[in-house]
Amino acid sequence: MTTSAVELVGIGKRFPGVIANHDVNLTIAPSTVHALVGENGAGKSTLMKILYGVQKPDSGTITVNGEVVEFSSPSDAIAHGIGMVFQHFQLADNFTVLENIVLGAEKLHGTGAAARQAVFEISEQFGFDLDPDVLVETLGVAARQRLEILKVLYRGARIIILDEPTAVLVPQEVEALFANLEGLKAEGHTILFISHKLDEVLAIADAITVMRRGTTVGDPDPSSVTKRQLAELMVGSELPSPETEESTVTDVVQLSVRDLTMVDDFGRTVLDGIDLEIHRGEVLGIAGVEGNGQRELVEGILAMRPATGEARLGDVDIAGWATRRRRAAGIGYIPEDRHRHGLLLDSPLWENRILGHTYEDITVKRGWLNRAGARRDSERIVSEYDVRTPGIDTMARALSGGNQQKFIVGRELSGKPSLLIASHPTRGVDVGAQAAIWDQIKDARRAGLAVLLISADLDELIGLSDRIQVILRGRLVGGFDPRTVTPQDLGEAMTGGQEEA
Repeated sequence: MTTSAVELVGIGKRFPGVIANHDVNLTIAPSTVHALVGENGAGKSTLMKILYGVQKPDSGTITVNGEVVEFSSPSDAIAHGIGMVFQHFQLADNFTVLENIVLGAEKLHGTGAAARQAVFEISEQFGFDLDPDVLVETLGVAARQRLEILKVLYRGARIIILDEPTAVLVPQEVEALFANLEGLKAEGHTILFISHKLDEVLAIADAITVMRRGTTVGDPDPSSVTKRQLAELMVGSELPSPETEESTVTDVVQLSVRDLTMVDDFGRTVLDGIDLEIHRGEVLGIAGVEGNGQRELVEGILAMRPATGEARLGDVDIAGWATRRRRAAGIGYIPEDRHRHGLLLDSPLWENRILGHTYEDITVKRGWLNRAGARRDSERIVSEYDVRTPGIDTMARALSGGNQQKFIVGRELSGKPSLLIASHPTRGVDVGAQAAIWDQIKDARRAGLAVLLISADLDELIGLSDRIQVILRGRLVGGFDPRTVTPQDLGEAMTGGQEEA
């Protein structure tokens, strides 16, 4: 009888100038939830790409259900019963649930009645409750997560890799996902669960493996290890807390928005009469299930998309201003997706210092790029914000996610903004980088910065914010005091459980 579903022995992988994995050993028992934790740059993503056939290891062996295997592509991994659900969903919004599931797997059951029946049976078996005929664009985040899992089950996966599966879920949705995972485990599936949320790891994992600096450093027992001990294994330091100190809120309103309304290209109202104020020295947190208008709120304030309503920055009416003018007037911006909107991945760090900041003398002088200024300031950011990189000529792509994010935070705070829009500032970063970013936001707040904080991490929202507003279907539906609210209270409001008139 096979004692392990997956066994990785001595896995090594090098890239130019970087050892991503070395001597990695991982044994996963069948019908278990096995958690893999580690800070950004620890080598988890590379290891998962090797197990899923995206990359080939330079050394070591992979054994699946007792058979030594070599994967040249994800198709090989799928053929051996391995499926992967990525952190960023791989779904076509304009296709139905059924069309998304059969896409690329038409040879299994065709695209007609047999496919529909297979989808229905899997959905029923695991309580996924998905209508095969609805468009994916109408689904909430939790339903999309279930759809991604259903996709890999449809392809016959018995070993499922979940990369940060709870990153955008509220507590109630996390509980539902964990119930689904328990159901999968009971039916003989094996789950590899990758997460930065250590309390969730301890709640769901049957076994834990910790990675640090490219190798495996321990297999603590989930029944006895604490969050603090796990964090220390991961990063060699204590678990950070987002808690703010005494209030620094002033009477001066730095951002005032009145009746902000936005209609999308299909004529749907995606922002409906938003009113908000943020004072200097204040962090206003926005909580909401993804897709309820958070992105549109940011884009409306930054004039990235057309919207109606009033907007004032300090004493100045900025309603008719374009994005560049608003940024130059003192609005810093940490985007929710650092790869799409925050960085040029195939450009060096010093060029990324210029990105979005061409109104600053340090990056542009008299219409010409100020290479010397940009390089000098990039060196300062790398030093002050502890960005771990070989140098400022390193391509942004070569940095771990946490170091990319620290560079963006440093860049956005460098222009001494009066308002910072921070959209998911610590999504997908480890506890070490998380602590550094929290500290930078707290320091800026103490210095009088007004912050609009949008986050799916409810502990982060509660810990950093002076006030919290909940956004639901494009409207602000309730305000909460972070000193008394619980994540469960917020989760209920975010899903409409206590919607106010």
